[in-house]
Amino acid sequence: MRQILFACIILCCMTSCSYGQGWSGFMVNTNDPAIRKMSTALEAIDKLYVDTVNRNKLAEEAVIAMLKKLDPHSTYLTAEEVKKADEQLQGGFEGIGIQFNTLTDTLYVVEVITGGPSEKIGLLAGDKIIYVDDVLIAGVKMKDSDVVSKLKGPKGTVVNVKILRRGYPKLLDFKITRDKIPVYSLSSSYMIDEKTGYINIDRFAATTFQEYKEAMAKLREQGMENLILDLQNNGGGYLMASIELANEFLDTGSLIVYTEGVNQGRDEWKATSRGSFRTGRLVILVDESSASASEILSGAVQDWDRGVIVGRRTFGKGMVQRPIPLPDGSIIRLTTAYYYTPSGRSIQKPYTKGDAESYNRELDIRIIHGEMVSADSINFSDSSKYNTLTNNRIVYGGGGIMPDYFTPIDTTNAFFVARTTPLFMDIYYYKSIIYKFVRTLIEENRDKYQTQYPSFDKFKTDFTVTEKMLNDMLSIYKKEKAEELKEATYTLTEEQLADLEKSKWLLLYQIKMLIARDIYGYNEFYQLYNPLHDSYNKAIEIISNEEEYNTLLIQGRK
Repeated sequence: MRQILFACIILCCMTSCSYGQGWSGFMVNTNDPAIRKMSTALEAIDKLYVDTVNRNKLAEEAVIAMLKKLDPHSTYLTAEEVKKADEQLQGGFEGIGIQFNTLTDTLYVVEVITGGPSEKIGLLAGDKIIYVDDVLIAGVKMKDSDVVSKLKGPKGTVVNVKILRRGYPKLLDFKITRDKIPVYSLSSSYMIDEKTGYINIDRFAATTFQEYKEAMAKLREQGMENLILDLQNNGGGYLMASIELANEFLDTGSLIVYTEGVNQGRDEWKATSRGSFRTGRLVILVDESSASASEILSGAVQDWDRGVIVGRRTFGKGMVQRPIPLPDGSIIRLTTAYYYTPSGRSIQKPYTKGDAESYNRELDIRIIHGEMVSADSINFSDSSKYNTLTNNRIVYGGGGIMPDYFTPIDTTNAFFVARTTPLFMDIYYYKSIIYKFVRTLIEENRDKYQTQYPSFDKFKTDFTVTEKMLNDMLSIYKKEKAEELKEATYTLTEEQLADLEKSKWLLLYQIKMLIARDIYGYNEFYQLYNPLHDSYNKAIEIISNEEEYNTLLIQGRK
């Protein structure tokens, strides 16, 4: 269960207020020059300004403006937004299945919820939603609550959105049928081999620990001794969910995380005696999109030399947001402290107050500096060096968790080459043709496939994506290109034919993966998807080799 201490504060903007007791123990001192300055300005505008003003709206804008001068994670939510903010971490709801943020009046898709309608039709994280049902929502200062009201709706209803996708110059149209949104945080779990289990957690929610325990019980029944825990692309969530999970791996009394701030004393969380996986080999997969609660868990495991962290440096979101309710039902999510790993490392990466845009571009800077392909491009100062608490290995602070074994984005492997060809990007990424094709294919052949391939193992070995399927999908692509160019027909160019030779195998494989997802589920989808990635394969190699595993825990980073 989520355990957050709520406190209240009242921003006194009335000149008639006197020094006294604020809400829930906060003292509002109207003799403070800053408060008197704000309240005087508001009173002057309210009483003397040439036109009628909305006093509450002015106060709201003042709060928003103040928060923008602070760190990138201190935010303001209206009363309506407060009601809806935690839905995706607490229970099911009906809608299109995305998480979004608004930056400079543009709605960005932060996450596409696994199993939701947006994922099934090909919406992607990073997409910018420009129109909803032909209503422009970008650049018009629309409230998040108004956007939510347009996107949400009863199951079975349809919403049309136009999105702008990175690298593609034109708006893309998507027709999304709203549905019940599954709120699962554990997207897959299965046995890789006779001794090694795999669990993927894509967010830390109220149900995460229970989902984890159920998955672990099933894996143990199948003989699991070692575990690969995949936190790649896990942007965080409930603090207590990550603490409960860390508790499973650490010895009784081990510090998991502590928080501290200028106005907040040190709070600590330690492992209890309930941990149930303290001896088997453990590898945790992370990347640049692993943040917050993911970093708390992986940092604790690394500091106590309990497991090997594999992947790339994590995002670096290590701030505590405390919800401060305001009198009208709105809240401030105010940063009050930093998260620190047991060795004393701050998880939070550097930032400049009031410069959210540069902060949000930090991952792009990592790419420019070569960090995604070479660990040597990361320069650690002596002040960022810390030592683990059991084996005294050197680990690094200064923002995010640096893995024990670095796996670059391999720009030379077949998977990377195939998926970066312009034709593949057009079919899979920009236009989502492959999703449209597979959706139609499943609608027409679901019963046949289920009869012919009653088990995933049979499907995995016997099902073949035919040339006809590929050509049918290409026909959809060519038809859409012809319509886009306002031509009767469209023929693949020589460059596209060359791209097809490079990416054909991946197009066929993607079709097979998406069919497996719709027929069997996400466990089966990931069993096909994961082996394409170097981090996953390296994790298996490390966890299967006791000598290499122990060497990493004793000698440190590679």
